[in-house]
Amino acid sequence: MAEPVAHPITVAIERRIDPSRTAEATSWMQAGTDLAAGFPGFLGSGWVRAGESSDLWYMLYRFRDIPTLEDWEQSGQRAWWLDSGRAFANEVRVERRTGIEGWFDAPFATVLEPRRAHGGPDASDAQTPTGPIQQPIPSAPPRWKQAVTIWLGFFPTNLLASWLLGFVPGLSEWPLVVRVLITTLLLTPVMTYVVLPWVTRLLRPWLHRSA
Repeated sequence: MAEPVAHPITVAIERRIDPSRTAEATSWMQAGTDLAAGFPGFLGSGWVRAGESSDLWYMLYRFRDIPTLEDWEQSGQRAWWLDSGRAFANEVRVERRTGIEGWFDAPFATVLEPRRAHGGPDASDAQTPTGPIQQPIPSAPPRWKQAVTIWLGFFPTNLLASWLLGFVPGLSEWPLVVRVLITTLLLTPVMTYVVLPWVTRLLRPWLHRSA
């Protein structure tokens, strides 16, 4: 009997952060990302604030499959990290999501095992359903809409980067593979953590719109 195919799992977390301790929270979130990155199966993470004056912060991280995700979630390193943020971070909601849409934009994914926390940032004692919840969830946008959204973010970003890099003396004489390597190394984190979250939020009504 063939083994089931493993699917990447994205965890979406919503937290309320004490506005007077934003600097600490920023360092704390980055520390959590750095810790998770050291675990096998880690595929990436990112976090954004709902707004400059908002106390709502959103964090996403993704692992190769359920076992590698649980290795991280049950680790002593994560427990220590969560405990270190209890003074200023209050976890409001945690959702596990599967599918490419879970990383493209969290609200468009299939939701698995949602949890609500009632205390500190760790929701380990919250009640968790044993399987996928049965509730209406917006369907994923068509792949062509995802492609258009990514292009709308990538084109101006790449255009601006190409223009700025044109001011680097002698860069045009470097081998093509080196120039492309430098460009992609610079643009990948910008697209992942800044441009795509902003573009998907901006286009959300259109992405949700049914045919």
